[in-house]
Amino acid sequence: MNHKAIYKLYPSVVAVDDGEGAFDKDGNKVEIDLELVNAWVDPEQYKYQRQQEYPAIADQLDYIYHNGIDAWKEDMIDPVKNKYPKG
Repeated sequence: MNHKAIYKLYPSVVAVDDGEGAFDKDGNKVEIDLELVNAWVDPEQYKYQRQQEYPAIADQLDYIYHNGIDAWKEDMIDPVKNKYPKG
């Protein structure tokens, strides 16, 4: 189950158990539409994808030292941002 999608789509849900389902603050089961949950796309997914793709900070700083900020942005940052655009 996509817990993040359930919490975003069903604000009353406070707990999710893969085997039992979703529950509100009073322990009542909340019926969820799995098709809706599975179709949900995290609007912030690009952040996680970029984070995995960017080189380590030490490598970036070394690149800036040797090549300058403009080259760093053009060679290391912009390609990742273009690959994983916002929204």
